[in-house]
Amino acid sequence: MKLTASQIAELAEYLESAHLERHEVVKITDRYPDIDIKDAYAIQNKIKERKLARGEIIVGLKCGLTSYAKMRQMGVETPIYGFMTDSYVVQDASEIKMSDLIHPKIEPEIAFFLKAPLRGPGCHIGNVLAATDFVMPAIEVIDSRYLDFKFDLVSVIADNTSATRFIVGGKATSVKDLDLATLGVVLEKNGRVEMVGAGAAVVGHPATAVAMLANHLAESGEEIPAGAIILSGGITEAIPVQAGDSISLQVQSLGGVSVRFV
Repeated sequence: MKLTASQIAELAEYLESAHLERHEVVKITDRYPDIDIKDAYAIQNKIKERKLARGEIIVGLKCGLTSYAKMRQMGVETPIYGFMTDSYVVQDASEIKMSDLIHPKIEPEIAFFLKAPLRGPGCHIGNVLAATDFVMPAIEVIDSRYLDFKFDLVSVIADNTSATRFIVGGKATSVKDLDLATLGVVLEKNGRVEMVGAGAAVVGHPATAVAMLANHLAESGEEIPAGAIILSGGITEAIPVQAGDSISLQVQSLGGVSVRFV
């Protein structure tokens, strides 16, 4: 780590204030170019502490950079991770105010609901599937706090991987008879197909991303708790949204979920 405790606290306040006040800021690496990944996760953790101190509740975790192409682009071998609080939850078929956001984009995902904890190291797909109560379709709203949605690896980790809202819907479906890698997804905006994809776009299998998350947490003596919701990563490229847009996601065998931006 390159930062002091006071610098970590300063940058956490800087990023969280941008989130709460809904304004763009310059990348933290513009000010501290030598920040490393450990610093970035320390900043993210400090943001989490600030939210918990205000009474928010952690409801789950999310995976980012889950395509091999994105990982190569960013020079990493595993996805990156963030957290989600109850303030991020949006009900299916409801509305999100653009005035609450900066420059949002949305991604189609598969959400895992865990009935048992997951611990690394050595966590694998089989462990994840055994610990999963059910899966559901999910729309994640990402909203980078950085100017023009441009960031580098450590900056986006520190910014809690651009997390801001998520919506789950459709059918709560057991993974017992599903092949999550081959599940097809169709993402529509205003009734027109914008993106199509399959679960395998997420590091070959969405459960692999969750296993990688458990193994990452094990490095700091943590685990994924039972009851957690895990967003396993974007199945397609993110698409921008604006006021008036209606978003619908259909996932094969799991049903659909929708949201409208106003």
